[in-house]
Amino acid sequence: MKLFSTYNRVLLFTSIFGLLIIGYSFYHTLSHYLNKQIDSYLVEELLEVKDYTQKRKIFPAHEVFEDLVIDYKKITKIERKRNYADTVFFNPKKGIKESGRYLKEDVNLAGQNYSITIIASEIAHIDQVKSIFLVIILPVLGLLIIILLVNRYMMKRLWLPFRQLLLNLKSFNLNQEGNFEQVNTSILEFKELNDAIVDISQRVKSDYKEIKLFTENASHEMMTPIAIINSKLDMMLQSNEINEEQSQNLIDLYKATSKLTKLNQSLLLLVKIDNNLLRDKEYLNIKELVQGKMQYFQEFIQKKNIKIEQQLEDNYLSMSKYLADILLDNLIGNAIRHSQQNGLIKIELNEIKLCIKNSSEAEPLNPNNIFERFYKSPSSDGMGLGLAIVKQIAGLHQFDITYAYQDKLHIFCLTF
Repeated sequence: MKLFSTYNRVLLFTSIFGLLIIGYSFYHTLSHYLNKQIDSYLVEELLEVKDYTQKRKIFPAHEVFEDLVIDYKKITKIERKRNYADTVFFNPKKGIKESGRYLKEDVNLAGQNYSITIIASEIAHIDQVKSIFLVIILPVLGLLIIILLVNRYMMKRLWLPFRQLLLNLKSFNLNQEGNFEQVNTSILEFKELNDAIVDISQRVKSDYKEIKLFTENASHEMMTPIAIINSKLDMMLQSNEINEEQSQNLIDLYKATSKLTKLNQSLLLLVKIDNNLLRDKEYLNIKELVQGKMQYFQEFIQKKNIKIEQQLEDNYLSMSKYLADILLDNLIGNAIRHSQQNGLIKIELNEIKLCIKNSSEAEPLNPNNIFERFYKSPSSDGMGLGLAIVKQIAGLHQFDITYAYQDKLHIFCLTF
């Protein structure tokens, strides 16, 4: 979840929860205050009833007013003290039931004991409470909405430099000539972050250039000695003055130097791809390249008696022919090399992807590091650079290369 969304959710939840708590407390406090007023009014009415009886000699007093009902009930003994409570009563003046508040008290009127219940309608007070509540809460709610909207706008504005920094970091490439693009901002924290990233990127780029230059120079310097060693070994192998044991030792040396030569060539190729030195792009029909590569490996396929299943569609891509040849050579060559005797290879090509599947007795590979340099399965006798070169070529042409193991098939898919 985004930081901005998380902050807004917490703020919104806290605001709504706080508003509900405050609204609930305010409503009940206001209702309690108005109930007190009604209770005072009921006491005044009770005093008026007593006054009617004692001074004006009018008994009983009026029983029904517009929003007031007085009930007299004879009792033998005065027991009940003054009591207040809410109730629902029938208002004979209005002819309806409505909510009210009553006062009940036992009194002596004209020498007779009565339990007097005075009920006052709460309708007017409830409407008053609602009006006051809405008058106060609605502006608060409006203010809260305005604060949330302003906060949302300000947060977007304030985080713009950070988003731009993130975009620049994602687009930053060590192989490109330009430096990390700085972001102009007046916010001190983002300015310090920007300066730190610029400083780190420059140091990383400088170190990376030195490593690439060292690798390129070392590979170039190794080519001449390796060529001389191979030449000398050829001459010694053709000599008639060496015995069988010496000849076998020379053959082992020749194989070792051949492997060293291939390793050197692979490292040089990786350096060229990293430096984007192979730019001879042209439109190639991948279907024809795949068919040509299958013809090239025909002898190895027949030797292992591998069954080939192909579903190839025309697909024209703009890429280096040299790199396309290396890419297919690695993918198809690996599939043939690692297939068991009487195995199966499926090749599917359409506008979206090229998938090469091969059966093998080898265990599934680790998809997390299979494309790393010098990674190889225990059963492989290679140098562990072939799939790293495939990944570099795919990345250079903005393709996606993936590995999966399904139905006992090792599957490499190149998505264009």
